Amino acid sequence: MPPFLAETQDAYDVCHLLQHSRSQTLKYIALQLAELIMIFNKLLPLAALVGASAGQNLRYMPFGDSITEIICWRSKLWQELKDTEWGSVDWVGSGKGENNCGDSQYDRDNEGHSGFLAIDIANRNQLVGWLQQNPADVITMHLGTNDIVQQNKPVNDIIAAFTTLVGVMRDSNPRTKIIVAQIIPMGFGNFNTQIQNLNTAIIPWAEGLNTTESPIWVVDQYTGFSGAGDLRDGVHPNGSGDTKMANIWYPAIVNAFQVAQADKEAQAAAKKLGTPFAA
Repeated sequence: MPPFLAETQDAYDVCHLLQHSRSQTLKYIALQLAELIMIFNKLLPLAALVGASAGQNLRYMPFGDSITEIICWRSKLWQELKDTEWGSVDWVGSGKGENNCGDSQYDRDNEGHSGFLAIDIANRNQLVGWLQQNPADVITMHLGTNDIVQQNKPVNDIIAAFTTLVGVMRDSNPRTKIIVAQIIPMGFGNFNTQIQNLNTAIIPWAEGLNTTESPIWVVDQYTGFSGAGDLRDGVHPNGSGDTKMANIWYPAIVNAFQVAQADKEAQAAAKKLGTPFAA
């Protein structure tokens, strides 16, 4: 028997205590509901805002050498994305040239630099200035071809340059989402063995630098790409090569956009509620 029944023999007193207990319980429930309503009212306009602007606040930088600059995979990728929720993503970069892609619509902005080595970009801190001018939430990187073809740089040196470049990206934006390509083969010379060595080294390198706040994903642009049939000049993709590259980039970049957008929404919600956000 509950203690208050043991001590109270009068039925009236028992009813009075039960009513008081019920009243206190209802008051507690009412207070909890009021708090939930306040939180809901704060989140509702924010949810409406981010739901209406998916992709509009994201900035994407295609970063690399001539295989990013003077090609048409960017046009093809933009066309694949344009009718999705990510069609409003702002592509950024200092490069804006036209590449005879027959496409007057696509966002040409990119940070591709023909002839540049990853090692030189890292050693000269060039990416620092590029990101100061055009900060990004998502970056794709296809680099290393010139390091191998022009100067036969060791794989370890190229990987070290990649580490420096990732550090620059994260200094610019600690929550940068990064997609790194295992690079395409060449159609001449004996460079593909070294390219494959670099591509093999990229996997454990990316795993070692991956973080929750700034993930690194690796895409395989080498497998299934023909050095004989998918290049127009032995180095740069032709129409079929551009299509293959765009198709490899597409699912990875959609995933990166989704992660970046969710990250922005979570940070905005935490800020609105006045609580710190930690991934």
